[in-house]
Amino acid sequence: MKIAITSTGNSPESKLDSRFGRCSYFVIYDTVTRSTEFIPNPNREAIEGAGPASVQIVASKGVEKVVSGEFGAKVKAIFDSLKIQLIVLKDTEIKISRVIEMITAK
Repeated sequence: MKIAITSTGNSPESKLDSRFGRCSYFVIYDTVTRSTEFIPNPNREAIEGAGPASVQIVASKGVEKVVSGEFGAKVKAIFDSLKIQLIVLKDTEIKISRVIEMITAK
C-alpha cells in the first residue's frame, strides 16, 4: 500500500507539514517495497486551488492513505470520492521517520 505524508522537507528527519495543499513536500511511502519518494509540491505557492491540485498529485501515485496535520473541506470531499483515507496528526513536531514507524507498526 502507498501512503502519502505531508513534509516540511525532503529527508526522513524533516517534520510533518500541518498543511496538505500547501505543504513543502509529499512523501510517498510504499509499505510493500519499503521505498520512500520525496516529491516537491508545485502547489505550495499557488494563489488558489492548491488543495484540489495537490489531491491530483498524490492520487496519481496510487496512494490509499494520506497523513497530514489538517485537510480543507474541499479536499476531504475529493478524497472521499476517491476512497482515499485521511489521517490527521496534530503533532507538527513529529519527524517523517517516526510517522513511517507508526504506519508500519503492527
